[in-house]
Amino acid sequence: MARILVEGMNNFWTWLRQVSGDAAYDNYLRSQRKRARLPECNHGAPQGACAVATLSREKFYLDSLRRRYTGVSRCC
Repeated sequence: MARILVEGMNNFWTWLRQVSGDAAYDNYLRSQRKRARLPECNHGAPQGACAVATLSREKFYLDSLRRRYTGVSRCC
């Protein structure tokens, strides 16, 4: 019974992090690792030869702020 409660809390916590945007950097790292394992990169390099530059947590946050507040952002 306790195991089910703990799993439920873990699932809720994971959901809450996804909805609130707190897991954005973790999602970014997961996608970068997946991208590095592609058979070929966009420029045709063999697997493993494509260097994927990963942003630090701070640079990722600053980049997300720049993307959010650059350009037109109005509803109408």
